[in-house]
Amino acid sequence: MALILSIETSTMVCSVALHKDGELLADQVHQVEKSHSSLLPGIALDVCKEIGVNFNDLDAVAVSSGPGSYTGLRIGVSNAKGICYTLKKSLIAIPSLEIMTEAVRGKFLGDHLLCPMMDARRMEVYTQMEDQEGKKIWDLQPVILEEDTFGEFEKSVYLFGDGMPKFREIARQDNLIFIEDVFPEAKNMGRLAQEKFENEDFEDVAYFEPNYLKEWRTTTPKKQLL
Repeated sequence: MALILSIETSTMVCSVALHKDGELLADQVHQVEKSHSSLLPGIALDVCKEIGVNFNDLDAVAVSSGPGSYTGLRIGVSNAKGICYTLKKSLIAIPSLEIMTEAVRGKFLGDHLLCPMMDARRMEVYTQMEDQEGKKIWDLQPVILEEDTFGEFEKSVYLFGDGMPKFREIARQDNLIFIEDVFPEAKNMGRLAQEKFENEDFEDVAYFEPNYLKEWRTTTPKKQLL
């Protein structure tokens, strides 16, 4: 029996969910840009209160581990680590693209590939690929999109995520299927978190850091250049 709080903040969408043995009990989703830091603590408390539990009742906290927004990931991981450190709970990390894939896994018939795409600016995306059996075809990687990026595949390729629309504009293959409105969401972390919990696949609370995939770069505000 595992009660797990899941936190997802890798995009502009901030979501929290509570699962028991992988089954969804409650969740909240907020699509308000640049508000993760102010929203997240209250959302987590509200989700637990909805079911009549508190943080002490949790067995673990799962958090999206990236890639994604540097600020969003940092806020999500900081909150998750704070709960785990204070209450001595286990920390579980789940890659953002795995969370997206979980949202569509098992929904399509026939021989196909699932390919989440997270926007990495310009014509680049973070992506990976698996077949309908869950076998990895591409490991997590940044990819610069061209019209023949998926030319090596003949079977249907389902593409989704916030990096997908810009590829749809240049794609020329008939076997590509574009799925709207799929993003990393905490409610889809339940089975993945439960599996890691059962395997005792936990992170070191003190030293865990998100996988930004690219080095974070800072810039100087224009007013300071004057």
